[in-house]
Amino acid sequence: MPKVKVYNLNGEVVREEELAPQVFDIVIKPVVVQQVVEAQLANSRQVLAHTKGRGEVRGGGKKPWNQKGTGRARHSSIRSPLWVGGGVTFGPTKLRNFSKSVNKKMKKKALAMVLTDKVKHDNLVLLEELTIAEPKTKLLVNLLGKLPVKDRKTLIILDKKNDNLIKGSQNLHYVSTEPAQSLNVVDLLNADYLLLTVKAAKKISANYLAD
Repeated sequence: MPKVKVYNLNGEVVREEELAPQVFDIVIKPVVVQQVVEAQLANSRQVLAHTKGRGEVRGGGKKPWNQKGTGRARHSSIRSPLWVGGGVTFGPTKLRNFSKSVNKKMKKKALAMVLTDKVKHDNLVLLEELTIAEPKTKLLVNLLGKLPVKDRKTLIILDKKNDNLIKGSQNLHYVSTEPAQSLNVVDLLNADYLLLTVKAAKKISANYLAD
């Protein structure tokens, strides 16, 4: 069972906390994490590129010239892909679907694997409590300066809504917040450090073991 140091708001180690081994101490399989990350990124992808086919381009209803008698090649519409300003053949369209599916069990396993990796590399920082008196960036910066997060990309995991922390972190490009019940693999991987309370860690474990 993994043990993690617990800090107070002054940055002092006050005790150690044992975390659930089913969530914070499992075998890491990079291929599983990779599949979940690829699926999450693909599912968040917006399809923006779209070209119009001959049926979507405006105009071209009238036949440009008679079928016979002109000596020129026959054409039915000036919006044919053969013409400048005509439709595009086999171009990218908004109907493309990049979504990928992974089952719920794999998502949960990948999440636990990333959490395990953070624990093994001492990148998960536990606190007895995590709060600031006012929604001010300065107060949050002072708090982070006392903790072993080294001004690196930090994800604050909340066990309940905390407006002071959420608003106080908005001006810090290297700090983000996320509720414990809605974590995802990409956000965890993007963070160098995870900052959470003991309650938040227990909430993550409870959500993981719920099903």
